[in-house]
Amino acid sequence: MRNTAKITTAVLAAGALTLGLSACGSDKGSASSSADYSGPLVVAASPTPHAEILDYIKDNLAKKAGLDLQVKEVTDYITPNTATEDGSVDANYFQSQPYLDDFNAKRGTHLVSVADVHLEPLGLYSHKVKSFDALKSGATIAVPNDADNESRALKLLAANGLITFKDGGKGQETPQDIAKNSKGLKFTEVEAAQTVRSLDDVDAAVVNGNYALSAGLKPAKEALVLESAKNNPYVNVLAVKKGNEKDPRVQKLTKLLTSAEVKKFIEDKYDGSVVASS
Repeated sequence: MRNTAKITTAVLAAGALTLGLSACGSDKGSASSSADYSGPLVVAASPTPHAEILDYIKDNLAKKAGLDLQVKEVTDYITPNTATEDGSVDANYFQSQPYLDDFNAKRGTHLVSVADVHLEPLGLYSHKVKSFDALKSGATIAVPNDADNESRALKLLAANGLITFKDGGKGQETPQDIAKNSKGLKFTEVEAAQTVRSLDDVDAAVVNGNYALSAGLKPAKEALVLESAKNNPYVNVLAVKKGNEKDPRVQKLTKLLTSAEVKKFIEDKYDGSVVASS
């Protein structure tokens, strides 16, 4: 039975207020040097597969490792980072390194990754066509509206010959950076969490792996096209606020997340739809 607690923006805001009152005068750019590393390690995570992986650790490995782990489920891509920054949670597990870097740059946060854990290949899905080649000219494609995931989605289409970029695909591309669009595709930008729900309204949608899995899709079998795992920079990471990298609880979780036991769990449960880091 899962004991995972769901976290809401309101709960996080309350936690942030409490932390703010107790941490006045601390260095905002990094964790306090007098940080308290006692008590449970609270980690914000997307429900699937991140919280599922953490629940496996909690139920099977954490006690033996001397780790008291609490998992807080978060369904968006903003809250876990802001909560880690303000101390409402100790760490988060939901994002890729490029997304983390972009978030820090745009929002002034001070988060760092401490472990590469797994890759969720991005996929193109459709309720209207059954093959990639069946996409018609002028088809409408939903893509995530955050800069990192939109660029990643467009690169998936470019890798499969649908579009080319003016800069060769070396930057953070948007639809305005497309040089050639062989089928005259149209793009609808939606929140990453809404790409699955948009499938009834568009011809196809590029969906992040965690949202595809949460919706019951099987990326390795149902995606029209799927990202290659080879040399893929979008590995999902465990992240903390700068200064907390040596938190002994974080180090214990890092060791467990990258263990052979967890790798096997990922391989057995997700059957290629989630790929453990080597």
